[in-house]
Amino acid sequence: MVGQSNMAGRGYLNDVQQIYDEKIKVLVNGRWQTMTEPINFDRPTSGIGLAASFAGAWRLKNDQEEIGLIPCADGGTSLDDWAVGGALFESAVLQAKLALKISKLSGILWHQGENDSFGGLSALYHDKLSIIVDAFRSQLDAPDIPFIAGGLGDFLSGGRYGKYFTEYNEVNYALQKFAETKPNCYFVTANGLTANGDGLHFDAVSQRRFGIRYFESLLEKKNILAPLAGEDELIEIIQNRPLTKKEQGTLLEIDFARGKISLGDLEKKLNLLNDQSSN
Repeated sequence: MVGQSNMAGRGYLNDVQQIYDEKIKVLVNGRWQTMTEPINFDRPTSGIGLAASFAGAWRLKNDQEEIGLIPCADGGTSLDDWAVGGALFESAVLQAKLALKISKLSGILWHQGENDSFGGLSALYHDKLSIIVDAFRSQLDAPDIPFIAGGLGDFLSGGRYGKYFTEYNEVNYALQKFAETKPNCYFVTANGLTANGDGLHFDAVSQRRFGIRYFESLLEKKNILAPLAGEDELIEIIQNRPLTKKEQGTLLEIDFARGKISLGDLEKKLNLLNDQSSN
């Protein structure tokens, strides 16, 4: 998971049902832990991103396997911030290499471009991104790894920071051109997706839809140039997946640890869960 804030996720946590699945993992300190949202905690404002529904869609096709997410996105960053040899690039490579000790790398999810949408920077986007992608593939010894890049939202020019995104269409064009000319690189449209009140960040529902599109792109190895049929229905299936007894118990433990329920409520609910399991 590489890029800036819309890859990290800024969708409001309370706007969607949380996705929780023991077989969806996230890399923490070089080890796989069960994913909870927000996944990519780069800022105190971190929220819902696209990776959870991406992973949920993957799980529907691979119900006996695990998928791991490696959060490396950092809000407000430009392509220059992601330059080869810089801190963000090196950190992402390091995290991926840690994961490769115990797993295999299957794809790179990219969303970035808002910070390159002004001052003529869009004209340099294609070539700068090409250097970064080539370096990721080289350093991770993964020359054919799929690279999925999402488009920027059409709402950017009308939000509170609209004056900074006058070239977002040009960045989208550069991303599409990149996907058309670079092997195993694909573009995912943001058409129809909407923003939080800031007019900058995709809202939570849109992030869920975006994740579905990213997965379809990876699955079919193709560009996604229009919204998919049945996106919302698939999201409902993912979010309402029946939880195992262990998953239900873990969520109760999390609620207790966060002060949402008392120790007495925790024990009562765990006992009820055990009784239901016995019956």
